[in-house]
Amino acid sequence: MIQRSSKNATIIEVARRAGVSSATAGRVLGDYGYSSPEVQEKVRAAAAALGYRPNRLAKGLITGKTQTIGVVVGDIESPFYASVLRGIGDVARRGGFGVIVTNSDENAELEREAVQLLLEKQVDGLIVSSTFVDEPDHLREAVAARCPVVQFDRVVAGLETDSVVVDNVSVTRSSIAAMIEAGHSRIGILAELGPGQRDDVGSFVANVDLSSADVRYHHPSWQRLLGYLEAHRAAGIEPDLQLIRRVAVYSSEAARKEALDLLTMRNAPSALFTADGVMSTGVLEATSALKLAIPGGVSLLCFDDLDWMQFVAQGITAIAQPAHLIGAAAAELLLKRLVEATLPFEHRVLTARLVERNSIAVHV
Repeated sequence: MIQRSSKNATIIEVARRAGVSSATAGRVLGDYGYSSPEVQEKVRAAAAALGYRPNRLAKGLITGKTQTIGVVVGDIESPFYASVLRGIGDVARRGGFGVIVTNSDENAELEREAVQLLLEKQVDGLIVSSTFVDEPDHLREAVAARCPVVQFDRVVAGLETDSVVVDNVSVTRSSIAAMIEAGHSRIGILAELGPGQRDDVGSFVANVDLSSADVRYHHPSWQRLLGYLEAHRAAGIEPDLQLIRRVAVYSSEAARKEALDLLTMRNAPSALFTADGVMSTGVLEATSALKLAIPGGVSLLCFDDLDWMQFVAQGITAIAQPAHLIGAAAAELLLKRLVEATLPFEHRVLTARLVERNSIAVHV
């Protein structure tokens, strides 16, 4: 029968019950050093009887390992990040690891603080969706300190680590091409267009060489803009800068205002493309305010297939990211790296898919 007490049993009490030294009990319960099978059995039986719970921090001081993974995400309330975290947690748990999650709020200073906190907690490795795409000194320092890092969703230029991303350009290009084939030649786009491109939108559109652009180091929203541009140019349509809206303040309210401006402008677009779920929410608020039906009044394509999209009117056509798989792949890469630190770095590119519903009408 397991004995319960108001305080956790100590290693000394376990050792006394098993009839061994505290050093021997520590080796058995800490999974380091050698002890005979008979001694291991006695110590584990004593620990179970006393309800002993190992102190991971103490074990980490001895072994240098805490069996924990640190994760930094941009917005813990985002459905995308929630699914990624579930994927990370599922793989970590199977591998015997715990997960510590921190939130950067897409703020560079908060991200630095989060990484520092996790390193102070002596996590065995980091999984990060960084708000930086250049000058990530905090991540370089983590790598230099031999803390493995796996990047997901975004990849920092010049930081050699394992990474997991989605092919944003290809799926956006093919999805926008389908809208063009449906007769839409004026398609508005609303995107955060976050850090990673110092050029303004006009300069970027005019100067980017689509045939040679290394999009890996662009923020995902810029990658989706590239796909949008490629689809237009393949169809012989010159992009109209008035239809490309950079939502400088990342919020659904800011997206709503940009959408209202787009939808009430002279020669308004017949269709809209939103580069993520926050943009999509703002557009739905704008169409509701204008009493504009989808797809009768305006067609809509959204990046990120959120749960509510299947229940709105005729259903919203959306690009679905394999968010759970992104998280699972990132955790798998990290656990693999913890076993073999000298393996070549791996850059996994996953495929998103178009979920066709009824929000894109044929435009004549």
